[in-house]
Parts: sequence; structure tokens; C-alpha cells
Amino acid sequence: MLTHERTFALIDCNSFYASCERVFRPDLARTPIVVLSNNDGCVIARSYDAKPFVKMGAPYYQIKDDLRRAGVVAFSSNYALYGDISERVMTIIESMVPALEVYSIDESFADLTGVPGDLNQFGRDIRARLFKCTGIPVGVGIARTKTLAKLANHTAKRLSHITGGVVDLSDPFKRDWTLRNTDVGEVWGVGKRMRAHLEGMGIKTAMDLARADPWTLRKNFSVVIEKTARELAGTACLELEDITPPKQEICCSRMFGARVTDIEPIKEAVATYTQRAAEKLRAQNSLCKKIRVSIRTGMFNPEEVKYANAALVELPYPTNDVRLMTKAATEAVNRLFRPGFKYSKAEVLLMDLRQPGEFTDDLFAHSQPSDAGKVMQVLDEINGRWGRGTLRSASVPSAPEWAMRRDLMSSSYTTRLDQLWTVKAT
Repeated sequence: MLTHERTFALIDCNSFYASCERVFRPDLARTPIVVLSNNDGCVIARSYDAKPFVKMGAPYYQIKDDLRRAGVVAFSSNYALYGDISERVMTIIESMVPALEVYSIDESFADLTGVPGDLNQFGRDIRARLFKCTGIPVGVGIARTKTLAKLANHTAKRLSHITGGVVDLSDPFKRDWTLRNTDVGEVWGVGKRMRAHLEGMGIKTAMDLARADPWTLRKNFSVVIEKTARELAGTACLELEDITPPKQEICCSRMFGARVTDIEPIKEAVATYTQRAAEKLRAQNSLCKKIRVSIRTGMFNPEEVKYANAALVELPYPTNDVRLMTKAATEAVNRLFRPGFKYSKAEVLLMDLRQPGEFTDDLFAHSQPSDAGKVMQVLDEINGRWGRGTLRSASVPSAPEWAMRRDLMSSSYTTRLDQLWTVKAT
């Protein structure tokens, strides 16, 4: 049967960070897992079976003994591994569907309009192939609008023992049942404050929201909640975004692994963050005209003296040349640094981004030399082939002492040759 009506699917990885860790640790298949934030600060991800033992955002230093007693295994965040597996997942999905919008690192919308056959079975085929090729379990929600597809995915996971991880709400009966049995606070885009306002109007379920007057919602709240209500009622208001628009700002910031009191380590950190931000800048084919550099001490320890400051640097012309950007950013640290403080964080924010060929300040303004663009292209090609950081600015250390703590990090199984998974025959 050919699907002529507009149909969307939301494919969402289950407990993605924890699932990535389990792929290469089959011995943890039935063990609760949590993943920690930068510097092993707090819990940012949990496997389903870890949820009864720990709350999201709980500080690790307060709960590590409790986790150990409960048999919960903790991992430092391994973003290189998660990013690589995400790319593999999205590539497989893209090979199976007519069009794909990567919504986040662990979920994507697909356009299933025109896909022949049983869409429920098609969703199961997606799940099976992804699990076979990557080891990552996913949920699939199918519906006539993106908001309903999101709701279908939520239902697929909530009732996985019944649904098998796939729910198709194209059928009006199934759609209405799901709307009646879903709290309005579970609807995509409805936060705690909005939920309270809607409940004050007698809107307590997704069905109530779908049947509410769209113009009243727009008048009382915003066009966003109006579109949400129309989408729940079956009218598609949100299209698939095939091309992600370039970012207007690019930020790179990290907490230091330990307090820093000297200026040189801070310059190294700023140079490192500038290099990473410049990589993102070139990846979206943009140029940068301004850089904001900021440093600060810890803000929550009452025994530490507080200090925070930032500097805005104007570049001579829009550029993606990491050499020029690093020089400008590290020089800004000289203006910001004050001796006698214990610094905990630095941040680099690229601003005033523009595409090549867009207008400059005036007719006689300088522009980036063509040779600089060629050098950056070679730099990216080398690092793309041999790994990030193979070729870098001299001011960027290979193993900085100030780097964030990741004492519990797993190996980079898919991105480093020296950490490939080893399988031993018995």
C-alpha cells in the first residue's frame, strides 16, 4: 500500500549515552549505567534500569557510594564515541528513508511519504537494522505530523512491552486513544510553566489541547502553542528541515580539571577552545568577525574569592583562519587575567558570523587572503584523515594538565586506532 498522505517518523535512540557504553561492554547488558558531565560533576544520562537509583543532575561526589552499593556503573562522558556512533546511526537511517532531518545527537525526523507497505513493519525494520549494525536500540513513532510523531515515539517507549518500540498513529482511533491517555505536560514543547497555564484553562490532556481553539491559544500564549495544538489535531504545521541553517554564534567552553592560578595554562585553554570553535566554523562554511573571550573563578565555593571578566575582540576582517583567531583570543587573556585568583573556566564565543561573499564593512575593507583558506582546507583534510589534533597550533598542548577530569572514561573504540576493541578467542 502506497502512502500518499504526508507522514513523519521520529527515530529516537534509547538512553543513548548509556547504550553507547553498553555496545562495547556486553557484560553490562543487565547492569544499570549512568554517564557523568564534564569533570565527572553530575549525572547527565541514565539507562532505564538506573532511574530508580539516581535522579538526573545528582552530584556524583554525593552519590558515588550509593551507586556502588546498588551496583550502578558510572562512566565519564565520552563525546568522541557518542558523536561517532550517532553519525553511524543517522547514516543508516538516511539510507532507508526518502528524507531525513537530524534533530539532535540521538534523534531524527524522517519523511515517510510515499513509502510502500505496512509502516509499522517498516519501523520495525529500521529498529532491527540499527540494532544489528550499531547495537543501539531505538524507538520509532509514526504519524501525520511531527508533533504526533514525537508523541507516538514517547508512547512506543512508555509502553515498549506492548508496542515493541514502534507506534503508528496514522490510524485516527489509535491517535485519539493516545491523545486521551497522555498528560498535556508530556506533549513536545509544553514545559512546566505552560502546563500550569493550560491546566488552569481546563486543558489537562493532549486531547484537550488538540480540541482547544487555536486562535485563543495564540492570543493567550504564542504561535508556537497554536501550532502544537493544530499538529495534535492532525494539521501539519512543521516541515522537515533537510538543511540545518548555519549557527549565528559558536561557543566552546570547559571547566578546568583543577583550579588554575597562572596565565599560561589559561592561554593554552583559550587556544584549544578557539581551535575547536574554528573547526565548527569551517564545517558550516562561515567566517567570523568578532570573538568574545571570558574567564572566571568558581562561583559556588564561599571560601574562594570571585572574579569574572570578558573581552570582545574585533578581527581585521571576516576569517576562518585559526592562526589569526588564536592570536587575537590569547592576547585578550592578557587584558583579562588578574593574579591571585583561582580560575575554573574559560570560554570562547565566535560572533558576527557571515557566509563568504557577504558584504563587508566598506569598499576598501580587507578580506581574508586566498592562501589562508587553502591552508585551513589542508589542515582540516589532515585532521579529518588522521584524527583531530594531528595538526594544530603550537599553543595547543597535546595533553594539558588543566584538562577536565574524566577518570571513568571508556576507550575511544571507534575513533582511535590505539584503542580499538580487542576480542580474544578462547
